[in-house]
Amino acid sequence: MTAALLCALALLAGCSGGGSGSGSGDGSDKGRRPSGAHVAIRVPADAPTISAAVSLARPGDLVLVSAGTYHESVRIDTARVTLRGTSRQKVVIDGRLRQANGVVVAAPGVAVENLTVENNTQNGVLVTGSAAAVAGLPGSGGYDTGDEPVTLLSSFLVSYVTATRNGLYGIYAFSARDGVIEHSYASGGADSGIYVGQCKPCGVVVRDNVAELNAVGYEGTNASGDMYVVGNRLVGNRVGLTTDSDHQEKLLPQRGAVVAGNLVADNQQPLTPEQADGGWGIGIGVDGGSGNEFVRNRITGNADAGFVITASADLPPDGNRVTDNVFAANGVDVGWTFPHATRGQGNCLQGNTLRTTVPARLTTTASCPLPASSRSPSGTWTRPTAPAGIPFTDVAAPGPQPEFPHATTAGATLVPSAPELPDTARIALPSPSLLAGGARVRIA
Repeated sequence: MTAALLCALALLAGCSGGGSGSGSGDGSDKGRRPSGAHVAIRVPADAPTISAAVSLARPGDLVLVSAGTYHESVRIDTARVTLRGTSRQKVVIDGRLRQANGVVVAAPGVAVENLTVENNTQNGVLVTGSAAAVAGLPGSGGYDTGDEPVTLLSSFLVSYVTATRNGLYGIYAFSARDGVIEHSYASGGADSGIYVGQCKPCGVVVRDNVAELNAVGYEGTNASGDMYVVGNRLVGNRVGLTTDSDHQEKLLPQRGAVVAGNLVADNQQPLTPEQADGGWGIGIGVDGGSGNEFVRNRITGNADAGFVITASADLPPDGNRVTDNVFAANGVDVGWTFPHATRGQGNCLQGNTLRTTVPARLTTTASCPLPASSRSPSGTWTRPTAPAGIPFTDVAAPGPQPEFPHATTAGATLVPSAPELPDTARIALPSPSLLAGGARVRIA
């Protein structure tokens, strides 16, 4: 074969053959693609930037990124690509507050593993089937996609990722289903550290993550059906966890999430970004969400309330079950409050360890099971004044986090078409010892 023909064939992969790069750039330069059925494309050895390497990848390939700080926004449009850092601490995608997203996953079966994303004006990692979301999320809330039809991206994995100091969400799965967010750390999220929105049925599992120093640790909005939040450490945010219905997103109302085995503690941290809704000192909040199960969570040290059910619009919270949780040292352990005409029905409690409820005697008057039509009572309590927040850019930097095992030697990750869903009966109550230090929750 002639040299001219070889070069012509090689144009698809960049005829120059590529080479090493500085670890920064806009991804416009392409290197060479190594031969083979499924390959590891190394950055910067085989391509100068992460974006250039991703553009060379075919389904089943691994993009393996060496230590460095990469000033680029990486978009993955090829299915079943694995993007992995060789070091979670030392592979950093830094937006320098000049770009919306660190990593955008817009294709099915993609895994993002073992790296840090920081200083993006919107999201650290965005996983979405929404073209409008990829284009920049119109709307002041960051998630209103207008008249765009709902298209759910199916199958994803975000694992061993550190997402810190991002202007909306650290890890954001929006209009996406059948995926897992695990073993990750989120801090400094100006809205929330981890967010799942607009999916029905979701088939999403959020497990064994740490969220701290965010406005909200975890938020699920219009995220319904086979939606599991299990075994996470949600400590030291302004609000630990919320599940809610919101007209700014489609597929409302929210219903059918399972929140089990989480440590939800001390969510009264002042050195956090202040969310627009102004929440502070709350462990778990339900706003217009229905049919959710809250099972064997340890909820402690939240200055306002451990668990709140409310409705802020025309969407009532109905049929939520709060069972076998342990509450301690909260302002109020369980509070139901409906400041507007909208009132929930069929919400109930059973088997919890707690001290105070508002209204009083909920453990008797709202004991499970209840008729679905049983109207939920409303009460009020003296609520602490939220301190002023700080800019998300000023949140403390995270310490070292656990590394992906065998990051440099393992092949590409095969992301299943749907994750195995947890058996709630096997998820244990977190131990009180986990309140100390940065100990992680482990799922049984």
